Amino acid sequence: MCGISAIASHRPVAGSLLQCLKNLEYRGYDSCGMAIFDQGKIELRKNVGHVAKVDEVEQFHEMQGQIGIAHTRWATHGGVTQANSHPHASNDGTFVVVHNGIFSNYQALRNELKSKGFVFHSDTDTEVLANLLQDLYVGIGDVEKTFVAAVKRLEGSYAVAVLTPYLPNQILGAKKDSPLVLGLGDGENYLTSDINAYISQTRDTVLLGDLEYVIVSKENYQVKSLVTGETLHKEVIQVQWDKETAKMGGYSHFMLKEIFDQPQTVNNALAIDDTQIQAVAERFLSKTHNFACGVGTTFYVAMVTSYLFKRYAGLYVPAVSSDEFPTLLPLSADQHTLFFSQSGETYDTRMAVRAAQNAGGATSAVVNVVGSSISQMVDQCIFQGSGPEICVVSTKAAFSQVVIGWRIAMRVGRLNGTLPAAEEQRILGVLASFSDLLERTLNEESGFIRQLAKKTSHIHNWLFMGKDIYYPVALESALKMKEVTYLHAEGLPAGFLKHGTLAMVDEKLYSLFFLPSPEEGELYRSTLAAIEEVKARNGVVVSFATEDNHEAREKMDYCIQLPKLPKELNPLMQLVLAQLFSYYSALHLGLNIDKPRNLAKSVTVG
Repeated sequence: MCGISAIASHRPVAGSLLQCLKNLEYRGYDSCGMAIFDQGKIELRKNVGHVAKVDEVEQFHEMQGQIGIAHTRWATHGGVTQANSHPHASNDGTFVVVHNGIFSNYQALRNELKSKGFVFHSDTDTEVLANLLQDLYVGIGDVEKTFVAAVKRLEGSYAVAVLTPYLPNQILGAKKDSPLVLGLGDGENYLTSDINAYISQTRDTVLLGDLEYVIVSKENYQVKSLVTGETLHKEVIQVQWDKETAKMGGYSHFMLKEIFDQPQTVNNALAIDDTQIQAVAERFLSKTHNFACGVGTTFYVAMVTSYLFKRYAGLYVPAVSSDEFPTLLPLSADQHTLFFSQSGETYDTRMAVRAAQNAGGATSAVVNVVGSSISQMVDQCIFQGSGPEICVVSTKAAFSQVVIGWRIAMRVGRLNGTLPAAEEQRILGVLASFSDLLERTLNEESGFIRQLAKKTSHIHNWLFMGKDIYYPVALESALKMKEVTYLHAEGLPAGFLKHGTLAMVDEKLYSLFFLPSPEEGELYRSTLAAIEEVKARNGVVVSFATEDNHEAREKMDYCIQLPKLPKELNPLMQLVLAQLFSYYSALHLGLNIDKPRNLAKSVTVG
């Protein structure tokens, strides 16, 4: 949930480090800072606020030097203060550190260092490492050995980068359960927590594994094992994203751009090699019990997938929230779990993967980031390839995972004989047709949805309701509304209404219903009956329907018009249009859409 950047270069790095901070600001944005080595000493500047605001105060561009580290923070240990901002320096200023993750034993280390006379100027766990390095260096006298000794004393999760005048042309880094990657340029190398930091400069990347450390200079790098000390030979991979993919492309916000990226997202998800889908599908038949797991948005993706497994494979695959997974399930070796995580670094999901593996269970995952922790932990991984998602709230990445979950569920159905091959191909053809249909609908309906959002943006309380697969669609859509508008939006099954929720309904409470296609028979009729229950109590109803569905439209106060489309695509279309409704609602409220308050893109600590 924070961003590390470090550069060793043949040219001044302040401007490049500042750009890296801006590229990673979606990972944390309550404070930032940088430290640069020049003419025998390290200069450190940091403050609270967004990157641009801090730059105005601290004037990063004035800093000189060809090697430096930087950090953008989302507070965990300690409040949002200048003292708690990164980087952190040792008492004598000879070791400067940036850090993502949590040192779980920091309090014991802090007390030990205090007893030796060290003074702490922040409330963070990170400052412990800077002072520990200073303390150990006195006895060891070698920077690399000091670094290894210090890191070996750390417990918990971490990605760290260290700058010291004792090693004037090099940066040290190490990781455990938190992302850290190398970007290889021409006469300059990068060490960052996120490929997005340097994607405009190079796509050549080296992925660091857990309990590995690296020494980086402008021309070279060396990766070693923290356990054995041996040098490790790492593959250089080429990341397929490019700098244009991550730009806003003329849209007013990244969220809007990423919503409109989703037609291509569908194509990317359908283009994933079939062997990857097959490999994960086979794991579902290798164990007696299967689960789908995620947290937040990815939990709702898991819920959608659960319905798809029942529909196409005749299997009950319970969806479990990652944070509850280790305590809720009786874990065993006879289980397989499919994990969803966009960043591949989500703390709760990493802990769930570890719990499943400790019990001997099989694990697979769908993630969006090559080389992420979860991708390296699981037995089988599908890289979704939906490209960088800069807005803190997830739209296209989650949507991609729904399509991939759909493919996996159908393939399991093929393997266990529940779904005929011809039906699988028919549905894949339907999904393939969705890209053009979605692009056209977004263009045609965005104006109406914007006007609807303007008319309803004063409403502070919403119910989002659906049945069957439309229930998790309602939950995810309610989450989007909460995330970007800060309004109360409660997602629930439409069948809950008569079991208590109707007591809330009046003219001040608006309801958004996710209405199935009339082709879906009883599911459509029972959802329509729920709409009538709300209308009978003077509730205001917003819902989806095609132009020719007069029966449904006459029961609604506001209708979001759908094109005629196969019933399989109906929930997908409604999910995307609900994203757009949340976006425009936040726009009319004048909120910071891409960086909602109190949230960060990648929740990498517990």
